[in-house]
Amino acid sequence: MKWTIEDFVYGATDGAVTTFAVVAGVVGASLSPSIVIILGFANLFADGFAMAAGNYLSTRSKLEYEERERKRQYKEIQDFPERKISEIRNIYSEKGFKEELLEKVTNVIIANRKVWTDILLREKTGITDKKNENPVFKAVTTFVAFNLVGLIPLLPFVFALVIDNTSGLSSQTIFAYSSIFTALSFFSIGIISGKVVDKPPLRSGFITLIIGGIAALVSYIVGTLLSIYI
Repeated sequence: MKWTIEDFVYGATDGAVTTFAVVAGVVGASLSPSIVIILGFANLFADGFAMAAGNYLSTRSKLEYEERERKRQYKEIQDFPERKISEIRNIYSEKGFKEELLEKVTNVIIANRKVWTDILLREKTGITDKKNENPVFKAVTTFVAFNLVGLIPLLPFVFALVIDNTSGLSSQTIFAYSSIFTALSFFSIGIISGKVVDKPPLRSGFITLIIGGIAALVSYIVGTLLSIYI
């Protein structure tokens, strides 16, 4: 199986944000740690599966569209070769190739029908020939990342309820630990994401931390207000 860092970051970010938002909302509503665990794990598996399914369907649809376009270009090359040669010539003319060099480049490209098709796809539709982009692998990567990182906000509650049930820690204290762990997760994910998209890692880390913090704060406020008025 080919793991993709893009899908891992995508799943991990959403897992951390949504699970911690659930935790913050439940704690804000002053509910027990057991409710946090129940709702948190329900969110992990339900939302994780939904994200994985969405990634699978979107990737499959994209690949089907790209394959359709590839077949169409290939058929047009067969049926209207002069027109497609002219398109290649125009593409490279706009890139600055002229006269004899332009003709040489054009002849090299049209000598290989796959290369010819790939260039037309890339230049006219933006489609690139990505190898090993498997919808199943991308969905599994998203699901695993969502659950692995989404589990982090729940770990202090699991520890307090199952392993250290006699400690008598308050929900607010446990929530503080959960906040620290989740903040570190947000920051780490942001750093990884920054490296993937070639952006400053620390800046990406802080941006992800801020976005996750806002989502958690909104959930906490909503939970607090509901506990007061309901």
